[in-house]
Amino acid sequence: MPKNRSGGGLTATQQAAKFLGVAALSGVVLAGIALPAAGALGLAAKGTVEGFDEIPANLKTPPLSQRTTILDSKGGAIATVYSRDRTVVPLKDISPYMQKAIVAIEDARFYKHGAVDLKGILRAMNRNVQSGGTAQGASTLTQQYVKNVFVEEAGDDPDKVAQATQQTIGRKVQELKYAIQVEEELGKKKILENYLNITFFGQQAYGIEAASHRYFSKSAKDLKLEEAALLAGLVQSPSRYDPVNDTEEATKRRNTVLQRMADVGDISRATAAKAQSTPIKLKVSKPKNGCITAVSGAGFFCDYVRQVFLTDPAFGKTKEDRAKIWNRGGLTVRTTLDPQAQQGVQDSIKSHVYKTDKVATAVTLVQPGTGKIMGMGQSKPYGLGQNETQYNYSVNKDMGGSNFGFPTGSTFKPFLAAAAIEGGKPATQMYSAPYEMDYPDTVQTCGKPWVNNSVPRYHLENESESEEGPYALKEAMEMSVNTYFVQMLQDIGMCPVSHMTDKLGVVQGDGTKLPQNPSALTLGSNGLSPLTMASAYAAFANRGTYCTPIAIESVKTAGGDSLPVPKSTCTQAMSETTADTINTLLRGVVDSGTGREAGLQNRDNAGKTGTTDARKNAWFVGYTPNMSGAVWVGSPSQSVEMEQITIGGVYRAQVYGGEVPGPIWRDAMTNALNGQPAPPFNTVDIPDPPRDEGGDEDEGRGRGRDRHDNFDDGKNKPGNTTPFPGITITPGTIGGNDGTPRGQTNGGQTGP
Repeated sequence: MPKNRSGGGLTATQQAAKFLGVAALSGVVLAGIALPAAGALGLAAKGTVEGFDEIPANLKTPPLSQRTTILDSKGGAIATVYSRDRTVVPLKDISPYMQKAIVAIEDARFYKHGAVDLKGILRAMNRNVQSGGTAQGASTLTQQYVKNVFVEEAGDDPDKVAQATQQTIGRKVQELKYAIQVEEELGKKKILENYLNITFFGQQAYGIEAASHRYFSKSAKDLKLEEAALLAGLVQSPSRYDPVNDTEEATKRRNTVLQRMADVGDISRATAAKAQSTPIKLKVSKPKNGCITAVSGAGFFCDYVRQVFLTDPAFGKTKEDRAKIWNRGGLTVRTTLDPQAQQGVQDSIKSHVYKTDKVATAVTLVQPGTGKIMGMGQSKPYGLGQNETQYNYSVNKDMGGSNFGFPTGSTFKPFLAAAAIEGGKPATQMYSAPYEMDYPDTVQTCGKPWVNNSVPRYHLENESESEEGPYALKEAMEMSVNTYFVQMLQDIGMCPVSHMTDKLGVVQGDGTKLPQNPSALTLGSNGLSPLTMASAYAAFANRGTYCTPIAIESVKTAGGDSLPVPKSTCTQAMSETTADTINTLLRGVVDSGTGREAGLQNRDNAGKTGTTDARKNAWFVGYTPNMSGAVWVGSPSQSVEMEQITIGGVYRAQVYGGEVPGPIWRDAMTNALNGQPAPPFNTVDIPDPPRDEGGDEDEGRGRGRDRHDNFDDGKNKPGNTTPFPGITITPGTIGGNDGTPRGQTNGGQTGP
């Protein structure tokens, strides 16, 4: 929107010609009222002045853009966002001083003339010619309102704004006709109310209520005389008379308004003089706009809500339609964010990972059975400063996240196990699970079989030489035995796993399906987002029913109307028995396996650890029957190997999923669920495998003692995968030997 209405740059002669032209055209308008055919009498030159009668009869007044308030699930404000900071108020809530001041300085004859003030035009023309500049404008307040409507309708489109403000005779005629319509339909008081609500007052403030808060931190109804005069003076040139940046110029302009109010009899000379002698006293409130203002670290969730609004067809058929509604604002968006859960997420993050650390963490909590996102946060705050970011590590690329997500390591193994059990494999299934092995010669896919034909052949190892089978599924899951799950994949093929991940909404961070290769569908070599993982694991908690994640519960317009919102879609991804079996297996991980440091007190819980190549990513994904959460720790650029590193003030020789992400998950979930019901899982009985006589099997395997979770050698991992724009990464060798040295155990320490 233009910041200056003056006609600076025109000579006295040009100004005279301009106002003479306006006066003449005013005559045309008046003639058009009495004689509609006047527009066809040669008064409209082609390409210059549109025939008066050809101008549409109705001015389409767009809804005024206003601020949108985003609320949590309890009704507390998360953030305020707006294209234009405006709060529409009725005339009764605007100080009488303000009403009088704006009329006095902008259109003193407002209540005496019609839509067009011929007397004012002639007076302005005469004074401007005498002064050699633009001492006085000729537009009535109604005409100014009409012009502001055109600008409002143009929105943020610079071309449309230019058209709305072009100084052509044709545009002037259009404004004049619409001004006549407005005067007839609205009346003076409504025009004044609309004008004060639409006008730009500088400092990002549109409308008198926003301006009053910006400059004086008070409502428009409470403005004093000298304050109202100051704001009224801003309208002519918000930048020139800005009191924040030029007190002297602003004081001169304010005093001019006060003098004008005295001249027209709104206030006495003595009152004007007293107000003129009063120094300007501002109480400036800085503009607070956007997700950067969100409370409790909810900036990333706030941005996710915005992304949902701009991309979901529920809010409009086209991208343009959705953007128009969002930019118009005035919405009250109630979200799924639970304030207790969000605070739990933030408190846990701050306790375990500092924003200045070389690595970051992202935490997302969702509610099983509803898909509601309950909490979302990360250690790098939302912003543009040092150690801040506007990338949301918790979500996919199309919603403001990383390019590819982050490799999940062994947290992928439960999806493979679910596919196997759903296909009829028993929970007691055993495989030889040697310490190391080549990948199988072939593995069936949904199409052409995958073939291990590389030179050298694809090979993998378990984390420790003590991890040597045979193993049953429960023990293999607790210890996260790599070779066991590769043998399981060979046994059932990749197609059942692909079908299972499809039903669980598991896609890569860039939105594409997971490739059908052993490392992707067994050991988590491909990137996923924490929201994807938390939502998929929530299906286990919900006895096999997967619900798509949602963030918005309701949206109301400024007028109180409700807009349709996206709904979660829930589908049965696996049988209840399969889900109950996974719950039993993953409960063992936190009870006696690699995830013991993540275990919750006094409530059923289950989960899985994951640690990837060179310790560039560490995960814990877990759940209770009423909450699911995923925690990722790593370098967003995938450039940091988490060995000999300090995270959250604690030195780590090596980072494992059970030791860093696990406690983050534990503390976030503990706080989020404090005071909430603690329902039990539905579990199944999984018999222990037979033991050799002498009972030395546990010793030979190092049962429960190894804490590492790595995946394959990575030779079939795509190269140059980059989580964020502008960063290129060359993947290293993925192996099973970057944890505890071969032949050693970790002395009973817990999971990855």
